[in-house]
Amino acid sequence: MTTPAAVIVDAAAYAQAVEDAVRAAAAYYTGGTSPLDDDAYDRLVRGIADWEAEHPGRILPDSPTGKVAGGAAVGDVPHTVPMLSLDNVFSAEEFTAWTASLARRTGRDATRFSVGPKLDGLAIAARYSGGRLRQLITRGDGTAGEDVSHAIGTIEGLPEKLDEPVTVEIRGEVLMTSAQFEHANEIRTGHGGQPFANPRNAAAGTLRARERVYTVPMTFFGYGLLPLPGTDAALAERMNGMAHSGLMALAADLGVHTSARTAVPDTVAETPDEVLARVKEIAALRAELPFGIDGIVVKADHAADRVAAGSGSRAPRWAIAYKLPAVEKITRLLDVEWNVGRTGVIAPRGVLEPVVIDGSTITYATLHNPADITRRDLRLGDHVMVHRAGDVIPRIEAPVAHLRTGEERPVEFPARCPRCGSDIDTTEERWRCAQGRNCHLVASLAYAAGRDQLDIEGLGTTRVVQLVEKGLVADLADLFTLRRDQLLSLERMGETSTDNLLAAIAGAKQQPLSRVLCALGVRGTGRSMSRRIARHFATMDHVRAADADAMQRVDGIGAEKAPSIVAELAELAPLIDRLAAVGVNMTEPGAIWPADAASEGDDPTAVPTAGGPLDGMTVVVTGAMTGSLEKLSRNEMNELVERAGGRSSSSVSKRTTLVVAGEGAGSKRAKAEQLGVRLATPDEFAAMVAGLLG
Repeated sequence: MTTPAAVIVDAAAYAQAVEDAVRAAAAYYTGGTSPLDDDAYDRLVRGIADWEAEHPGRILPDSPTGKVAGGAAVGDVPHTVPMLSLDNVFSAEEFTAWTASLARRTGRDATRFSVGPKLDGLAIAARYSGGRLRQLITRGDGTAGEDVSHAIGTIEGLPEKLDEPVTVEIRGEVLMTSAQFEHANEIRTGHGGQPFANPRNAAAGTLRARERVYTVPMTFFGYGLLPLPGTDAALAERMNGMAHSGLMALAADLGVHTSARTAVPDTVAETPDEVLARVKEIAALRAELPFGIDGIVVKADHAADRVAAGSGSRAPRWAIAYKLPAVEKITRLLDVEWNVGRTGVIAPRGVLEPVVIDGSTITYATLHNPADITRRDLRLGDHVMVHRAGDVIPRIEAPVAHLRTGEERPVEFPARCPRCGSDIDTTEERWRCAQGRNCHLVASLAYAAGRDQLDIEGLGTTRVVQLVEKGLVADLADLFTLRRDQLLSLERMGETSTDNLLAAIAGAKQQPLSRVLCALGVRGTGRSMSRRIARHFATMDHVRAADADAMQRVDGIGAEKAPSIVAELAELAPLIDRLAAVGVNMTEPGAIWPADAASEGDDPTAVPTAGGPLDGMTVVVTGAMTGSLEKLSRNEMNELVERAGGRSSSSVSKRTTLVVAGEGAGSKRAKAEQLGVRLATPDEFAAMVAGLLG
């Protein structure tokens, strides 16, 4: 959908719009926080362009439409070749119009295109002499940029020495990955500074910083390669005749980081329709990328086409940016709510002034924990940057501090549990009610009885409330001691429903250990992690005997998570003992503890043997299942994978062996195709595990 232009009604509104755009660009390109988010800035500039098209004789000299993006940050190092920005399109129709214009300029109806991600960072030119990195320059106004060579040696993917002793200029984008951004904010706030609003601002500010007492990592992605005055003549001639895709391959061969090894590598498309298909593929993967993109760059691949198309004063005519809907917007933080989860964790949630991001109206955003609020210096009434991509839960990045009016108020942290009034354990970043699970017993029991845990049909939240209010259950083990007369005493519980519920409870005793662990709701674990723990240790006794070092041997459990899991299992020991006493199963079918355990007893660090048709395979299930798999939940599908000897995963990567793609499979299927991962239909997968299907 085309981004609508801002409506500008007269010359005064036009002048104000130009002033607003210049101010926003100045903040954006110097590493500050722009008062406008990307979507608002795009709409403003399109409105300015529309007004100028109708009033060509009244264009102001400061108008952003005639300037290279980044022109607010002027430098004094001349570029050997102008370092231009890109024009934008926002829809398939606008892109088709651009390809028609390109065809007219090149004299050909169709041309090859290079298609790749538009990285959300800061453009720089890296000059190498004899293979050594000598100078870094920002884009500036396109003709000259700022020397930021002090940053040499601090940027990942930008080698100080190339693999060949050539003299060339590599152009690309400096950005922060999501992990680098979080790390940067921890360091920055630890030194008393304001948190960065988003990764793009963080990279821009960090690149220009010369006297900071700390350093934070950044990453470089090359997108252009050109000769310099000192380049070997034969190499320069070869480069000038190379396709863009060839230049990027050469850059990678020289040791420069490009998009080639990411989930969204630059590819070559032969037709505009192929370009649009690739745009959809990259857009589908956007939320899963470890770095930000705000569009897709499309370039004429052939050198002859680039020469024929030429360039304007601010942008080349042979390249375009297909912009994607904004995933970040600025809105106000109105309030903070404190919610208590089923394990007693007290989680803050930001209440926002409603804002539309990527087609969805956002009114709430996660704040993670109290330490996160303090670290980001959030205040009620703040303008905040809110980020949402795909199905990712919206999160508040940081306050837009320079928009503060002085009327903002501190966020008040609860002194007592907001649900039951008990003390709060504040020893960890995630605060927890001192009553733990008992604070929210109804939620804890309803979760344990759910389909993907103990699967006790007929024990929904309403029934759990009755049991708790009547004093019939005080913990999970009490469910297994309920008598028929006690259930019959409940409102709307007849003989048939009572007998059915007792049968479901009896059946729950036979659930595998993985489901029992999941029902216990150990913090830091879920359905997938519970299955891994159960298959690793085979019995509850082995799980409970494991120390932190042994727990770390479970796939996906690191040094930070292991101690907390071990500690919580120790805390749950009385409940686990009671569950075992009432006959709840404490073993995992198919998980075999090694027979050659140490003579003094079972070794709690050993790994069980594996086997089955999916032995050693990492499997991702996506889309709606059909046929014999239609009635299985996603959790049951993952259990099936692991019973067959495989490892279930929720994300596709190079380590993925198989993707089971059902109806409506989207981004995960696209990523599997991109990485060359084997795909299987539900019927094909069912045939692979036929011996395990009931």
